[in-house]
Amino acid sequence: MSARNDESFCVPADSLSAQLQTAGRCFLLGGVLPAGNETRKLGKLAMKNLVRVGTRGSQLALAQTKLVVESLKHTVKGVGYEIVTIRTKGDKMNESGSSAMEGKSLFTEEIEEALLKGQVDMAVHSMKDLTTDMQVGVIVGAVIEREDARDVLISRSKKKFQQLQGGASVGTRSPRRRAQLLAARGDLQIAEMHGNVDTRLRKLEMGEYDAIVLAAAGLIRLGLDRHVTEFLSTGVLLPAVGQGALAVQCREDDDEIKELLSHIDDKVTRRAVEAERAFARKLGADCHTPVAAYARVESSKLTIDGMVAALNGRMLVRSQITSINPDPEKVGEELAESLLEKGAGAILEAA
Repeated sequence: MSARNDESFCVPADSLSAQLQTAGRCFLLGGVLPAGNETRKLGKLAMKNLVRVGTRGSQLALAQTKLVVESLKHTVKGVGYEIVTIRTKGDKMNESGSSAMEGKSLFTEEIEEALLKGQVDMAVHSMKDLTTDMQVGVIVGAVIEREDARDVLISRSKKKFQQLQGGASVGTRSPRRRAQLLAARGDLQIAEMHGNVDTRLRKLEMGEYDAIVLAAAGLIRLGLDRHVTEFLSTGVLLPAVGQGALAVQCREDDDEIKELLSHIDDKVTRRAVEAERAFARKLGADCHTPVAAYARVESSKLTIDGMVAALNGRMLVRSQITSINPDPEKVGEELAESLLEKGAGAILEAA
């Protein structure tokens, strides 16, 4: 191995230990230090010079991980980062084209296990992929400033959502999107869609769909937002819990990494997503449930919108509250209780 100047690099999880043992070196920003010289002082803690960052191997996951690493590099000097790619159950299902995306933690379980085993020191996820019941011993050490939380429409004809012809095929895998799209346009055909961002764009270009709906944040981070036909209003399509935000997990007992991550933790975004996640947790919702929430923080006020819908879009309840309560989780739970009073429980039971 050779040092890569001021760059992080990727190593598959199953070859990490062997490669480190063979090389006998630690890869750092701007050079190589002999093995054994692996700590530096950061505040009162001994900080590792080599930090292993776990992530999925998709283009989007890697782009997001590199954003986090670059942010850390600018904040704390002299620490090197190694990106370790880990295949998850959800990745394998995507690759096989499986539509049976059942169960929780599809895109996070293997990464959390690697974190707990010490194979990586931190892990980067799209916040919307992170379940509300993480494994014991794992915490969110940092929440990265939110990108645009909206969904976008990309249509082959360049027609906007309300201009699409009746019967047009719109691709999405998300129950949340399906329900809200049908609630707004019951004349559309919502079709199952699988694969990563580049695969979905290719399927659209090949004519498998008239239009597709994706998260704006992913396209922006990949530099693909030029494909967007329309940014959909949150009044039409309320985002997924945590959409647009990134979560960086670490071990609860790893004080060095917790201190490092504290430098890039965005308190405003954290407050918003904690409210959203508490809302989903109170409802017992996961990524397979037609549930949405979007919170914004303005000064001391937190405003959160929440939605629960039937998969066919024929029943939908939605509400908004604004609160000065300093505990965002209490605000999210209050909104969930409001929707339960409006009949959300019956909709969820039938989903």
